[in-house]
Amino acid sequence: MKWLKGVQTSFSHAWRGLRLAFASERSFRIQVAVAMVVILLVCLVPFRSWERIILLVATSAVLVLELLNSTVERLVDLFKPRLHPYVRDVKDLMAGAVLVASIFALIVGLMVFWPYLGIVLGTL
Repeated sequence: MKWLKGVQTSFSHAWRGLRLAFASERSFRIQVAVAMVVILLVCLVPFRSWERIILLVATSAVLVLELLNSTVERLVDLFKPRLHPYVRDVKDLMAGAVLVASIFALIVGLMVFWPYLGIVLGTL
């Protein structure tokens, strides 16, 4: 049962990380709110299975990248002073990665949702 305690500890640390990101990162809170809307629509709209999967993968990719972005930001602040030009570059590059993922997730979402728009608007 020692392995169960280890798994429990790992989950505890992971939830702490998510709570920390939610409490300290405005972008993450916004992205979680959008993810909740996507999840709600995935449950309500009669999407095909592959459409549900695509929407959930795109949504989770944005959230994971935002968590990585927050991690890298904290790491570079730890190793280099905030004024170092490379710190700014690293942060901007990570933010760019999140932006690219967000734009493509939006495009994917629009492509999947478009045929169901009448159903979605009819249920509001």
